[in-house]
Amino acid sequence: MAKKSKKRKSGKKKSGGLAAEQKTLKNTVSVSHDDVDEQYERIYKILAVEVGEDEEDDDRAAVGDENLGRYLKYLKKETVFPVTVTGIEDMGCFGWEERYTFGGGSRSEYENLKKKYPSFTDKYELLSFSEDFDEDEGLCAEVRRISDGKKFTLPLADLKTVEKNSKNSQLLDDYTVWYVNFG
Repeated sequence: MAKKSKKRKSGKKKSGGLAAEQKTLKNTVSVSHDDVDEQYERIYKILAVEVGEDEEDDDRAAVGDENLGRYLKYLKKETVFPVTVTGIEDMGCFGWEERYTFGGGSRSEYENLKKKYPSFTDKYELLSFSEDFDEDEGLCAEVRRISDGKKFTLPLADLKTVEKNSKNSQLLDDYTVWYVNFG
């Protein structure tokens, strides 16, 4: 697969810093150093990266085809179905929604488009992980909107589980933190 630019198609920019990302994703007041270390250890283990004093650890854990394949295999093995997901609120929206959620679009037009397109406010049943992936979008999930049964393929980094403090919640959170911070 050819190398592509690192800018995400949704228009969102990747933010820096694991602690900042965790704060955003988990709505926490603070993140302890131990929590960050544990999350990095889980991520390195998934990617089969030996952790040492080597500065190349982050390079070996970088988002790329090989590591996306490893992460896909891991998530397929470890995810416990059924899984209900929704958009990550703090990310703001899916790409098409930016105009409406950040100003500029009419509310009635937005509500009509939400019937056709996936919204970060919707709840979805995660059906499977797509075998197709690339560095721009990362891994994608095949989902079915619960309200009307429409199916979509969405970037996994834009999703979180509805249930808090579950194994699936940690799996998706770890993936998102890896994808955003190592991409």
